[in-house]
Amino acid sequence: MTGKTILLVIGGGIAAFKTLDLIRRLRERGHRVVPVLTKAATEFVTPLSVSALAGEKVYQDLFDLNDEAEMGHIELSRAADLVVVAPATADLMAKMANGHANDLASTMLMATDKRVLIAPSMNVRMWEHAATQRNLATLTKDGILTSGPNEGDMACGEFGFGRMAEPMEILAAAESALNDGPLKGRHVLVTSGPTHEPIDPVRYIANRSSGAQGAAIAQALLAQGAKVTFVSGPADVAAPMGVDLVPVQTAAEMLDAVNAVKDVDVGIFAAAVADWRVASASDQKIKKDGNGLPVLDFAENPDILATVCASKSRPKLVIGFAAETQNVVENATAKRKRKGCDWIVANDVSPETGIMGGAENDVVLISANGAEDWPRMGKGQVAERLAMKIAEELGG
Repeated sequence: MTGKTILLVIGGGIAAFKTLDLIRRLRERGHRVVPVLTKAATEFVTPLSVSALAGEKVYQDLFDLNDEAEMGHIELSRAADLVVVAPATADLMAKMANGHANDLASTMLMATDKRVLIAPSMNVRMWEHAATQRNLATLTKDGILTSGPNEGDMACGEFGFGRMAEPMEILAAAESALNDGPLKGRHVLVTSGPTHEPIDPVRYIANRSSGAQGAAIAQALLAQGAKVTFVSGPADVAAPMGVDLVPVQTAAEMLDAVNAVKDVDVGIFAAAVADWRVASASDQKIKKDGNGLPVLDFAENPDILATVCASKSRPKLVIGFAAETQNVVENATAKRKRKGCDWIVANDVSPETGIMGGAENDVVLISANGAEDWPRMGKGQVAERLAMKIAEELGG
């Protein structure tokens, strides 16, 4: 992506420390970062540290005569390609939703004619408060983009939604908003998450897939400018903002959803689809009756990857995934040939690796050229590397 100018508004929350890394990440991608600090933000990060990392003057005061003469708040708000607010506190969101403009940050947010992306960050109770949710609904209706918040432990000791998205997530969302990457104009289909195959109305067959890698891949593709259709089973990780989400439960539903997607340039099949289903699932809960264990007859689920590879409307590039517990390269190489796909992303999901359901991945990319061993890294980094390799393959 050609470097853009990002106007970064830093709000007054403990997550402000993450914006230092966000600035570094944005600049690594060639973007110019113009920082604006609220008064409260200076309680958490210093103007000197922000300025040093951004390589830019820090703007703070609406009534600073020098700043107004040099670049007034109206010009400042419109000279950027994108405005990012991180952290977007409950107070900042309330100001934005209700049109308040009593400091430099809120005035610029009112005056800008550019897209605005917020990364909310606050205590879980503040996030769940009816006023915050009303403000969020208003902002969404007004076209404001969001990244996060995430769920997790908070500095206040509570747990829940309200953690600011990680810098790489905000970076991906920002680049998606700019929509000017090497995959611009490309349509990518991504499947993700597990499938749930019913035994009866309350029980099902599933696996430990969290959907984290598939979601990260979709986010990375958005950042490269692609249009992403995201067909997801019931995953633990939410679908990223900006995808065309198609939620499914079973393998059969996933195949139907995949077949319904048209004009696809790349298909990435990261979902952990159950191999089998109960042939005749009970429509009533199966009870223990003292007469022994129930007998379940199994049937094979449809092979989604092989079906797509054999289709007349096969995407130009088809990428499968292979979760193995032994002989990873050998099994994945055989799978690529058997299914007829172009690449296989293989990993070892043995319990001791901590990969399935974890934050990291350790993959080998199998193609016609052989096996390319990637170092262990975060799932977001794996996704970015895969997205860049796809762009190279397509000549982006």
